[in-house]
Amino acid sequence: MPAQSELKGLFIEHDIKVGTYDIDFANHVSNISYLRWLEDMRLKLFDKYFPLEHYLAEDKTPVLASTSIQYKRPIRLFDRPHGVMWISKVGIAALTITAELYVDNQLTTTAEHVGVFIDLKTHKAIRMPQNIVEAYKHATELVPIRG
Repeated sequence: MPAQSELKGLFIEHDIKVGTYDIDFANHVSNISYLRWLEDMRLKLFDKYFPLEHYLAEDKTPVLASTSIQYKRPIRLFDRPHGVMWISKVGIAALTITAELYVDNQLTTTAEHVGVFIDLKTHKAIRMPQNIVEAYKHATELVPIRG
């Protein structure tokens, strides 16, 4: 698992509890549980840096354009996954969020989300909110982000 000093920029860490409902017929965590865990982490990331209430009040919201997950090792019942997630890129209209899951300091999973903001009235993509662009620029000027 990366040391705290390696985590840079706009990031969160999150301990995950594996429930019996997370386990599939192959006796490891189901793919759908990974998606739920990643969503929990994204919400925690936004709560920390960019509370959604602000955007909803302005009739805009982030939505996922794509998700990619690489399963490197299975996670099983009684494992204690630890996740890290950070904003790894911010562009004019999209942002990339990267995540890693670890069990006993071994990388088990990597994931990447690409998200955009949409106008809730038109349901069309809009430019990335300026406060996100500025926060990312400030964070990456101070220290480079992993990944």
